[in-house]
Amino acid sequence: MKLTTVEQTKAFGRRLAAVLRPGDLVLLAGPLGAGKTALAQGIGAGLGVRGPITSPTFVIARVHQGPVPMVHADAYRLGDRPDPRAEIDDLDLDASADEAVTVVEWGAGLVERLNDEYLLVRIDRLDDDTRVLELVPHGGDWARRLERM
Repeated sequence: MKLTTVEQTKAFGRRLAAVLRPGDLVLLAGPLGAGKTALAQGIGAGLGVRGPITSPTFVIARVHQGPVPMVHADAYRLGDRPDPRAEIDDLDLDASADEAVTVVEWGAGLVERLNDEYLLVRIDRLDDDTRVLELVPHGGDWARRLERM
């Protein structure tokens, strides 16, 4: 799927939110500037969360309240320890996992063990600023849910 503007990226996030439910884990992977936070903003808007959604790079994780809460985390700065997965454990992301949708930027290879079923969203940014998204479902009923989009 190709998206040519930030607004299209946010709109896709709103569409994705329509198939999300509490307990879901969504991993956003891609280079700096690919649109991970814009996609998270769209997901948050689709879930009806309150307040602005900004990159959680410096706070690592934020909980956004709403009809379906969203935990928005950023694993970019993790890795000071020999095992960065220990830092993920310290964030205690699984404490609210059953009640919220958890969206993690830069989490590939670190947070998959939080849930056997998760959606990986790979975002690439082309030279013309077009974003190319690939949805990679892992387990559960993700494939069926994505067909409804």
